[in-house]
Amino acid sequence: MTAPTAPRAAVERAPVLVDHAELHAALTGLFTGHGIPDARARLAADALCHGDLTGLDSHGVFNLTRLYLPLLESGRCDPRAEPETLTDLGACATVDARRALGLWAAAEAMDDAVARAGRHGVGLVSVRGATHFGCAGFHAVRAAHAGMIGVVASNCGGQRIARPPGGAVAMLGTNPLSVAAPALDGHPFLLDMSTTVAPTGRVRVAARRGAPVPVGWLEDAAGDPVTDPSAFDRGEAFLRWLGGTAETGVHKGYGLGIAVELLAAVVSGAAVGPAPAALEGDGRAGGTDDDIGFFLLTIAPEVLRPDADVAAVTRSLFGTLVDCPPVPGGEPVRYPGWREAELAAERRRHGIPLPPHLHAELTALGLLDGPGSPR
Repeated sequence: MTAPTAPRAAVERAPVLVDHAELHAALTGLFTGHGIPDARARLAADALCHGDLTGLDSHGVFNLTRLYLPLLESGRCDPRAEPETLTDLGACATVDARRALGLWAAAEAMDDAVARAGRHGVGLVSVRGATHFGCAGFHAVRAAHAGMIGVVASNCGGQRIARPPGGAVAMLGTNPLSVAAPALDGHPFLLDMSTTVAPTGRVRVAARRGAPVPVGWLEDAAGDPVTDPSAFDRGEAFLRWLGGTAETGVHKGYGLGIAVELLAAVVSGAAVGPAPAALEGDGRAGGTDDDIGFFLLTIAPEVLRPDADVAAVTRSLFGTLVDCPPVPGGEPVRYPGWREAELAAERRRHGIPLPPHLHAELTALGLLDGPGSPR
């Protein structure tokens, strides 16, 4: 007996599985084709694929034509930029990225911070003049792979997206923050978050899919909830901060957003979101994400405490967490980074699922062969 044919709409919505190695190679070739040196192009491809491997699809190849190619093609990003160290004090340094592609520039800066922490116990690299770096967690987890703790923060340069609580004017970006550390084997601790309830990419992914966003992500000019994601790019909605409202702790997300601005922009000398120019215009999102600032901090506990078995304490910490019994009928207890590690391993084995429209977009660029079909 012949199986019934799936409804046309369901077939069109089915994801297309793409081999990770093939996608990575194609992205590397694309970046080198735009003038980025080979090793740095591979690193940029690593950073971009990280989002799709770990389930942060809004920060993966979804952003290729929306963000990174326009940066390169407009000249706002210099493909052959060579970052310049402005201050070097041993344990810390200030660097001008000189409009380098943030995908690789932030990774190199984190590797520099790791090397400094190996010598001094801590390493801090403060970067200005940067461009968008993709997933903050990709850069933070590089420290974890080196056996250290990594902290990464980035402002949005001169771009303003979210309003202060009770304010009528957009002042700050989504200002992501990430912390990573070694944990259980193959499953590093990895917290990667925007200080707003959601990053702009997740709102745009929902808009592309024609799906509403949860109540609490967006609000209109009067502060009332908005669930239509397309209202954001129409300028009719603003992102909310973590915490949501004054009653539920909005000061926490807002305060973290300001903290990231201080660490990433004020320390490095990058563009600051809440500048006087923010008070001009109609109060809606504006400005450009040029001259972004990065804060990359690495801590090497075993250098600071050479007589301690830090790795054993860390394993005990995370092992105890996963041993916590779940509520009746609940899922096993895990920590941030566990799901991402599991998903990345699965997608390396079986392929990265791409929405059909995104697969078609990459095919049109010549990165993938043919229309493809779900595996």
